Amino acid sequence: MKIVTYNVNGLRPRIAQFGSLPKLLNSLDADIICVQETKLRRQELTADLVMAEGYESFFSCTRTSERGRTGYSGVATFCRVKSAFSSDEVALPVAAEEGFTGLLEIGKGEMAAAAEGLEEFSKDELLKVDGEGRCIITDHGHFVLFNLYGPRAVCDDTERIEFKLKFFMILQKRWESLLLQGRRIFVVGDLNIAPTSLDRCDAEPEFENNQFRRWFRSMLVENKGSFFDVFRAKHPNRREAYTCWPQNTGAEEFNYGSRIDHILFAGSCLHQEQDLQSHNFVTCHVKECDILTQYKRWKPGNSLRWKGGQSIKLEGSDHAPVYTSLLEIPSVFQHSTPSLSARYIPMVHGLQQTLVSVLMKRQTAEQVNSDGDIIKESCSERERSSSDHCSTPGVPSGNSCSSSSQNFEVLSSKTNEHSNGFSMEDTCNTLVTLGGQRTKTMCSSEPKKKAKRSSQLSLRSFFQKSSIPSNGVGNGTDTSTNQIDVPDSNRLSNETPIPENQSGSPKQCELNSSASIEDQDEVDVCSLEKEKNNFALMEWQRLQQVMQNSIPLCKGHREPCVARVVRKRGANFGRRFYVCARAEGPASNPEANCNYFKWAASKPRQK
Repeated sequence: MKIVTYNVNGLRPRIAQFGSLPKLLNSLDADIICVQETKLRRQELTADLVMAEGYESFFSCTRTSERGRTGYSGVATFCRVKSAFSSDEVALPVAAEEGFTGLLEIGKGEMAAAAEGLEEFSKDELLKVDGEGRCIITDHGHFVLFNLYGPRAVCDDTERIEFKLKFFMILQKRWESLLLQGRRIFVVGDLNIAPTSLDRCDAEPEFENNQFRRWFRSMLVENKGSFFDVFRAKHPNRREAYTCWPQNTGAEEFNYGSRIDHILFAGSCLHQEQDLQSHNFVTCHVKECDILTQYKRWKPGNSLRWKGGQSIKLEGSDHAPVYTSLLEIPSVFQHSTPSLSARYIPMVHGLQQTLVSVLMKRQTAEQVNSDGDIIKESCSERERSSSDHCSTPGVPSGNSCSSSSQNFEVLSSKTNEHSNGFSMEDTCNTLVTLGGQRTKTMCSSEPKKKAKRSSQLSLRSFFQKSSIPSNGVGNGTDTSTNQIDVPDSNRLSNETPIPENQSGSPKQCELNSSASIEDQDEVDVCSLEKEKNNFALMEWQRLQQVMQNSIPLCKGHREPCVARVVRKRGANFGRRFYVCARAEGPASNPEANCNYFKWAASKPRQK
């Protein structure tokens, strides 16, 4: 059995990157896939984002809009199963829960009670930590799986620090309650905590004194806690094993990152032997745990930032997936997918058609087709009667066919009125025999659209030949007045040719003169527009040169810096500064960023 955790940094862009949700999931080739930072709101959970054949999915989305943010976190768990019903597969959960406080469970409504062990916290406290869509719990029989996206809190943001402390405090209480019940627990996801200096590139001396890192380490078995850090249990001394890299500094080029995506386990071994002192779950059931570095955005061979690579957009998340492979996990009792499954979300379930709706649509389509056949049949009858009337011997072809054509037009208009109620286009082709020739007439249910006529005539239109209509009696051809004239080669061959040189008339000379003036005006406008564009281009190039000359060179490499703008709210918000253009990396690497920094001369305007 294989479990993967992956901060996708937006589920939509990852689906677009791989082409579809099934392709994304299949590329990871795991039985349980836990993704974080989906960045989806509840109303955006459509079938193409949540449903994949062979997978059951469970979502938690942001329920709050504090600080004007919506859909900024979110987690989802995808379980690969052969059947969602009456299955004994471990991957298919026997139960699922959104959040970890017990207050968000589907169907409990206002009477929902806090989960066992959380009675000491107020309902408002619990709802607040569960309101950002940061946890999905799935119970797989042998273990309970927590898919987590831990809050991020910078050192000077006291509000978020308080939130993060409360989040993990309540979470720890829930874990302790489950362990007291004898349950095994997997905790996977982006916890936004690098526990030791070994998990951070160029960690500062005081790095491990951070309160969240101390809390994390206190939860581990080596510090008399309950949890194994599964990756460190398998690779205790591996260095430069990172799962996240800053997006805007190109840190992936030099593997300048942190290990903040984790797989933790607490609980007993699955073996039934009497003496279990020498057994633990990790040694008995965990085959491997590692980082899928092939999912990194920056690949060997990509252009370096300071050699043109800065403008190249890298595809992928700023995190790499982490996986673990499990051994000897037996099947569980037969069960079906929980009610929290995404297949029951209204936005998804509502799009599924019932058998009745399919039959109703088919019946409607058949009704429309049968009505269309009736109209075509009536058109065919009119064709035969019109043809018989026109071919009656002893009747002058011109008069009889003209009256027949008029009668046909009336019938055609009535047919149009009759068929206006249909959405489909019911068109029948009528071949009417007129004086030995066959004329094609259209009987359509759609009203003919009038051709749009431009208000401004083109220059070519003044010199086009005027067409001389034929009376059509000589060759026995009649044209309906409601149809658009179509040029006919036989008809044009019988017309009187128009002389080519007719420009001698005063009116034609006047038109030629007007056209010449108009052409000259157009040339003048084009020249003026081209001159303006050239001037604008030269001015822009001059400004670029001035800007280039004003960009400082970094001290470490004597290369032009890149400009940045302060986005964080505060005294320097909106202020520009310059930094080294190279990718961020270890201080020991001379090829990496030299940490040069300089404020731009201009200061932000006070608002």
